[in-house]
Amino acid sequence: MRLPIMTALWLGSLMSVAAPARADKRPFTVHEMVAIDRVQDPQVSPDGRQVVFVLRVTDLDANRGRTDLWLVGADGSGLRRLTAHPDADHSPRWSPDGRSIFFISTRSGSSQIWRISVDGGEAEQVTREPLDVANLVVAPDGRAIAYSMEVFVDARSPAETQARLDEISKRKATGRIYTRLPFRHWDTWRDGRRSHLFVRSLPATTQPAVDVTAGVDMDVPTRPFGGTDEITFTPDSKSIVFVARNAGRNEAWSTNGDLFIAPIDGSASPRCLTIDNLALDTHPRFAPDGRTLAWLAMARPGYEADKQTIMLRAWPDGAARALTAEWDRSAGSLAWSSDGRTIYTVADNLGQRSLFAVDVAGGPVREVVKMGTVDAPQPAGDRIVYALDTLTTPVELFSVRPDGSDVRQITHINTDRLKDVMVGQPEQFTFEGWNGETVYAYLVKPVDFNAAPKKYPVAFLIHGGPQGSFGNHFHYRWNPQAYAGAGYAVIMVDFHGSTGYGQAFCDSIRGDWGGKPLIDLQKGLAHALRNYAWLDDDRVAALGASYGGYMINWIAGNWPDAFRCLVCHDGNLCERMAYYDTEELWFPEWDHLGTPWDNPQGYEFQNPINFVKNWRTPMLVIHGALDFRVVETQGMSTFTALQRRGIPSKFLYFPDENHWVLKPANSILWHDTVIDWLNQWTRPRPRPDQPR
Repeated sequence: MRLPIMTALWLGSLMSVAAPARADKRPFTVHEMVAIDRVQDPQVSPDGRQVVFVLRVTDLDANRGRTDLWLVGADGSGLRRLTAHPDADHSPRWSPDGRSIFFISTRSGSSQIWRISVDGGEAEQVTREPLDVANLVVAPDGRAIAYSMEVFVDARSPAETQARLDEISKRKATGRIYTRLPFRHWDTWRDGRRSHLFVRSLPATTQPAVDVTAGVDMDVPTRPFGGTDEITFTPDSKSIVFVARNAGRNEAWSTNGDLFIAPIDGSASPRCLTIDNLALDTHPRFAPDGRTLAWLAMARPGYEADKQTIMLRAWPDGAARALTAEWDRSAGSLAWSSDGRTIYTVADNLGQRSLFAVDVAGGPVREVVKMGTVDAPQPAGDRIVYALDTLTTPVELFSVRPDGSDVRQITHINTDRLKDVMVGQPEQFTFEGWNGETVYAYLVKPVDFNAAPKKYPVAFLIHGGPQGSFGNHFHYRWNPQAYAGAGYAVIMVDFHGSTGYGQAFCDSIRGDWGGKPLIDLQKGLAHALRNYAWLDDDRVAALGASYGGYMINWIAGNWPDAFRCLVCHDGNLCERMAYYDTEELWFPEWDHLGTPWDNPQGYEFQNPINFVKNWRTPMLVIHGALDFRVVETQGMSTFTALQRRGIPSKFLYFPDENHWVLKPANSILWHDTVIDWLNQWTRPRPRPDQPR
């Protein structure tokens, strides 16, 4: 079954970038991708008339991104730059009266909170903490702000933490002693500090901010990716609700995050609000009238990809009730409508990340915006403002009526930049995968597509997770347009285990990493090669990262003759050893059905290292030294096996990157190396009557 091209029709102003190839246009490359200005963190004003957002631009000379604040009317009028400083300005938050904007900036030499009038002028510094601040939240009455700082739990003040850090830096001995897990997380070694939540009264004085988590051995927000969506003031501005994982010595193998409440004056210790749920509770949000608290909750302890259900509780002492228990999608955010009757959320949805409206009274969930990847929905008067990107267009701001009608584009940040750039057209298709079940996939055509008589090589991309998706999304690390611009057709299959189909489909990968997904990948590729005659079945390359990297190693031993070459980025070679190497133990314990000593077969059943004897396909291996999720020795071991077996191979190593490649120059090197590798091995084979 084929479906029509899935590019959203309302992106008319950017459709020119997907026009047929012309001599005056250039193909999309990594250089185009790096140069794109990124719209981030939109925040609607209290009156719904304006939106402040962060614009991230790439500074290639400095090899980093820099950020400024911009303002635009919710109707798309009056776009203007609000800050223009060489240092980073980010995390804008409106004052309740809508006259000024608080934000975080490094312009004073450290990350501190500043304030600027909506009318412009000079920004005013609000905090002068001895440590960097992060995660800014403003109280509803405007009389306080909250933010986080990394402190030693037993330190009496941030100044004492800084003094202790200064003392440590002067020591000649550099060793650290650990007595519990985790000793490192994502890309950072633990040094004894925790992210604590502080509240400062306004107007700011010389009085110290109050650590509302004082003496508590947990991080607020949670590490490594928690942010302001885990923090909110109570409606009366007297207390603050936040998310923390109070797992104690079980921290490395527990997913139990809870909602806590603490008075902003520090007069009482934090109190747990969700003590009965041993799985994750997160994203607290109060209704506009302050009478209801909503949040997202998982049900199964130890499972980080469980369905997130919207929960409601009459504030302050009502019983919790599940609002979306019967809805087979996992809610990803929460935003109340102005009248408090509806909650807007986003969720993965068959290759899209769609916007939904949930009736608080318990009515059916309604789809508002289906196509593309939707983020940060917020009410703005009688409309909803949101961010949107697709496979052909980077993030821009849009608005829509609550019934899904009258979609309008608010910003056109990259229109001029992309008007002369050719991108490949995407098409979504379905096929019968494992057990005859319907599986969705995307095909992205090469930028110079002409179905006859030319045949095109194929880049077969395999997503990570494994509970993830390669959907209708403009990715900055695995963007199919980088391959389409190099002349490749791109195929991406959302195999069993992917999100967006419902929880049973997502759960199905448990204990079966190399089974159902491999069958889906095999059937999906076969379907595409059979139904798109212009694909060259003799010139196919497979690429993947994280779980996708595991799958590349699994393919190398179990499907070795399907591909001219392989690319493995941050992938495990040995699942048994990977358990002992990684930092979040709940992940392998759930997916492989226990620990390696209690269930060794769960780790050996589909372990790529057991099939190295079958390897024969050329492979490029890539790894980052700061990847503590899939450690660097896994990549080194993969390259060692390839070299010892005499298989053509190459190793690209980044000493300064984590699980992702983030620095602009490294991203360019990554893409250039990968494309060169594909070009080397997917050249057309000479016909028998042609000389080699």
